[in-house]
Parts: sequence; structure tokens; C-alpha cells
Amino acid sequence: MKIIRISRLVVLSSVLCCSLILGGVSRAQNSNQVMGQVDFEGQTKIDKDSGVWVDGQYLGYVKELKGNKKVLLIPGTHQVSVRQAGYTDYNVEIVVEPGGTKIVNVRMVKDSNALVPSVTGELKLKVKPDRAAVFVDGKFAGYVHEFGGVKRAMLIAPGKHHVKVALPGFKDFETEIVVQANRKVTVKTELAPASVTSEAPDLKKSQP
Repeated sequence: MKIIRISRLVVLSSVLCCSLILGGVSRAQNSNQVMGQVDFEGQTKIDKDSGVWVDGQYLGYVKELKGNKKVLLIPGTHQVSVRQAGYTDYNVEIVVEPGGTKIVNVRMVKDSNALVPSVTGELKLKVKPDRAAVFVDGKFAGYVHEFGGVKRAMLIAPGKHHVKVALPGFKDFETEIVVQANRKVTVKTELAPASVTSEAPDLKKSQP
């Protein structure tokens, strides 16, 4: 089970990157620029499951940003942040060249100040699509698949929490839950389709 400290969760941070790609294409066409590609690579499961932000826009988790979900950006300088609960943010500034490919090698480092609550409750998610991102109390916690199914759940501190499930191209789902110690809460829903342009701004997250 993935343990998330929600009381003071450190944000170390699902085509998911469609909004950014479409926006970039529009601007690139206006300035006759050729888009550049950014590939994300991780060695460990933690690296691959971490969330990616580019210029403040949440795109998805490392291992899915490829193929038809690859990231295309207009040439120039961009800020990349990779986040995972319990780990320090991986921040890097990249320069994208026209028609080129930039590789970002993600290496997440354990946060020595992150604490695990001694008493927890359990949150299970039954949400479609299960690639959607999960935010608890405004903090990136992972994606749905990590917290559903046999022996998969989120362990969080008892109390009231705000849960948001988001995926570009779908309407956000938000709910309030009350977690009791050693008890299980299940959230079940299916995200409704929506236009990417209308939902994309909701996925933007400021630095923690």
C-alpha cells in the first residue's frame, strides 16, 4: 500500500498533455515555429509513477508521457517539476530546440522530513478512467490505479479530506470524505467527458 501523509503532505508531485500540446501548436503556427519533443525517463517505479508539471501545467505521470501522449512544446525555455508524495521535488529548466528531442532523466530522492502518521484510515478508489490523477487536500497523491483493486489503497491521517480526481478531456470529480482510524472509505465514480480546453486550467497547480 502507498502511504500518504495528508496532514502535512509534501507535494513532490493524465492525451493528458493535450491542452499543452494544442496550445503550443497554436502558438507555433502563429510564429512559424517547429515543435520540439520532451521525453521523460525514470529508472525506479517511484520515478515512473511521479507526476509531471511543465510551466505549471500538470500533464500526467512519467511512464505514460510517450507515444500518443508524448509532450510537444514550442521552442524555448521551459520549467519542469516532477513530484511524488514523500519525495523532494525534481525541478529542472530545459531548453527545447525546434524539431529536436529533449530527454529528462527523472531521479526522485526520498524526503528525510516526510513523516508517516502513526494512525491511519484507508481510502480506496474505484474510478474510470483509472489513469486519472488524484489530489488530496490540493496535493498530488498519485493516480487512481495505485489506490484501487486488491491490496491497493491510500493510507491517510484520520479526519476530513477533500479528494479531487482529474484527467484532461474529462470533467473533474471532487468530493469530501471523513476518514476514521483503521476504517475504510471507498470513492466510486466514472468521469464524464468534457472538452480539453475547458478542463485544462483546473489541472494547473502552483508550487507547494
